[in-house]
Amino acid sequence: MADHALNLGELQRLLDDARGRSVACVGDLMLDRYVYGEVSRVSPEAPIPVLKTQRTVVMPGGVGNVARNVAALGGRARLGAVTGQDAAGDSLAELVAAEADIEDFIARPADATTTVKTRYVASGQQLLRQDDEAPAKAAFDGNDVFSDASVILLSDYAKGVIDDPVIEAALKSGAPVVVDPKGRDFARYGAVAVIKPNASELAGATGLPVGTDAEIETALAALLDATTAEAIVVTRAGKGMSLARRGGGVQHFPGRAREVFDVSGAGDTCMAALGLALAAGRSLEDAVRFAILASGVVVAKSGTAVVTPQELIEAEMSQHASLAYAKVSPVDELAAEVEGWRRQGLRVGFTNGCFDILHRGHVAYLAQARGWCDRLVVALNTDASVRRLKGEGRPVNDLDSRAAVIGGLASVDRVTAFDDPTPIALIERLRPDVLVKGADYTREGVVGGDLVESWGGEVRLATFEDGYSTTRTIAKLAGETA
Repeated sequence: MADHALNLGELQRLLDDARGRSVACVGDLMLDRYVYGEVSRVSPEAPIPVLKTQRTVVMPGGVGNVARNVAALGGRARLGAVTGQDAAGDSLAELVAAEADIEDFIARPADATTTVKTRYVASGQQLLRQDDEAPAKAAFDGNDVFSDASVILLSDYAKGVIDDPVIEAALKSGAPVVVDPKGRDFARYGAVAVIKPNASELAGATGLPVGTDAEIETALAALLDATTAEAIVVTRAGKGMSLARRGGGVQHFPGRAREVFDVSGAGDTCMAALGLALAAGRSLEDAVRFAILASGVVVAKSGTAVVTPQELIEAEMSQHASLAYAKVSPVDELAAEVEGWRRQGLRVGFTNGCFDILHRGHVAYLAQARGWCDRLVVALNTDASVRRLKGEGRPVNDLDSRAAVIGGLASVDRVTAFDDPTPIALIERLRPDVLVKGADYTREGVVGGDLVESWGGEVRLATFEDGYSTTRTIAKLAGETA
């Protein structure tokens, strides 16, 4: 089954509740180095591009990126990891110390080597990735970092930090444990709350195909049987995420359409969002929805990036705006749509007005109008038309804004505009089955009423809620008495 996304109100409440929550982030820490430059020629020594370096950027990668995302989203991250006493380790220490909302529990034994991943990038494309790494040589004591954490995130990059003692300590802490796994043996993580593989890792752990929803469901069931985890969440890139609970079914959560610029670190952002939502007391379903939104935003960024609450709110608002604007149609396109509805046997309703400052009277009016038809078209007066009707200073909101707001209402199916003194030409073009005006009109005063009735339609007068009007609202804003 598919599931809906968080709405804007739910998102804002989640972000508020997540602020200041303590999240333990333990795992393999590495230095992500990005070497940016330009390529204008091929090497004379070999058929390879020559990168002319312009700048180098370094940032914490692996579990460090998870912690940065937790902090960027408003949480307090407790970062536990191992680095070496080398230049890369020094860089990581400085970067982590600069993050106000990351508490450092990093061990730096003398015999450890810091993992460094260097990516060479030109014109937004990675040319090469160079990895310098060695497994962690010292056991990491997770007890300090796990104390007082609302949730524990274990980021296993198979570099040696996530060993059996760390897993055991995490499970004994009493906090929910979420694991980003590696390898094929996921059973070693024990009875954690969530294991979060990607589709490729799920396929590797189960030996099963994962291309379709049905295949994902079979693979998730097999993985639950092979582990003691309470739930499995699989990330599926553009296809979204799927959740399987022990003893329950599988839920599929669609992805959010975004322009993908760089997928580096997207799994870390997903992990951070998932954990922070759980720390805020949200259900696993809502945590998945939150993670989908966050990872969808971060893939539009370059490099190992983070997302902020404001970016998530703007992304959600943009999504709603896109849906609202999708309802706005030019007349020729709208006429074809209306004819298609009519061939399906649907009753088409039509109403018009300025709808300058939307208020509850408008909402109730349009809901009543929609109750009399199967599809409702709202025609808005253009800005010039409103000025002619209402005088200078009107409209308060321009046509583009009014169309977006009206299009955002569930009761409205399409929005268009007209500049003529009356909508009679538009009514003739669309030939609605129901013409709706307010009850302040009489049947005889409704423009186009005779026309609609001539082709078998009807005129309906919708009631207004007393005390609500744009004029009254403007007067209140001006401090006047309406």
